[in-house]
Amino acid sequence: MKLVTWNTQECKGLAGQVSCSRIVETARALADFDVLCLQEISDNDPDAYQSVEIGKLLPGFQVFFGAAQDLFEDGQRKRFGNLVATRLPVAQVQHHPLPFPADPGIGSTPRMCTVVTVRDPQLGPVRIMTTHLEFYSKIQRLAQARAVRALHLEYFEQAQSPPRGATQLTAEAILCGDFNSHPGTEEHAVLSETSELSTFWDAWTLAHPDQPHPPTFCVHEQKYLPEPVAFDFVYVTDGLQDRVRRLDVDGATRASDHQPLALELEGG
Repeated sequence: MKLVTWNTQECKGLAGQVSCSRIVETARALADFDVLCLQEISDNDPDAYQSVEIGKLLPGFQVFFGAAQDLFEDGQRKRFGNLVATRLPVAQVQHHPLPFPADPGIGSTPRMCTVVTVRDPQLGPVRIMTTHLEFYSKIQRLAQARAVRALHLEYFEQAQSPPRGATQLTAEAILCGDFNSHPGTEEHAVLSETSELSTFWDAWTLAHPDQPHPPTFCVHEQKYLPEPVAFDFVYVTDGLQDRVRRLDVDGATRASDHQPLALELEGG
C-alpha cells in the first residue's frame, strides 16, 4: 500500500495560486498512491468545490470529504475539512468531531477526524485515519490528540470483541495528518504512548531510526513560525510497523505551506 498525506492550505501555493490539479500532480510525483489524505480542503459555494474537483482528477478513486466546519455566511454554505481518496475497496466511512473546549481569546476552529476503512489485497482491512489538530490553542490541540488516541483504542477494542455481524472492523490503522506539534511535544507523546492494547508507532522513526524528522511546515517561508518545524506525521499500529518500507518527505514543493509525506507498506 502507498499513501500520501498533505496539508494543502486549500490547494493554495506559496505564490498565492489555487490549483487542485497541482496538488494531485505533485502527490502523484511523490508516489503512485493507493490512498491520498488531504487536510485543509474547502467546499465553498459559489467559489469552489475542491472535493468534487479532486475527485474528477482521480478517476477510479472514491473520494470522501469530512467537514470540520460547515457554515452559512450571507446565504452561502462554506465547508472546510479533510479528504480521503482511495482506489482500494472501502468497507466503512465515518467522520468524528474532535473536542473543542473553550479557550477564551484564542482564534481557533472546530476539528475532526475522517476514518475510512479500506481492504488492501495483501494487508487486509486497514483503517485510514486523517486529521488536522488545532494550531493556536494548546488546550484544544492536546484534548484533540487524546481524543484521537481514545478513538483508535475504541476501534481496536471493537475489533477484538465485534458486535454481531460486524465485518468491517480491524485493529490495524494508519493515522496521518497535520498535528501542529513537533516530536518533542506532549501531544506527540500522547499519540505515540506505548499501550498493552495498541500503540501508534511513528513511521518516520521506523523508516529512519537514526535521522531526525525533517521539517514539514514553514520550510520555504516563515509566515506563522520563526523557523521550519516537523508538524506532519504518519503513525502505524503494531501489526503494520514491520511493514514500513519507506517514508519520504517532498521538501522542495511550494504548492502549499506544508510538505507532503509518502508512506509505503510491504504486503504480507
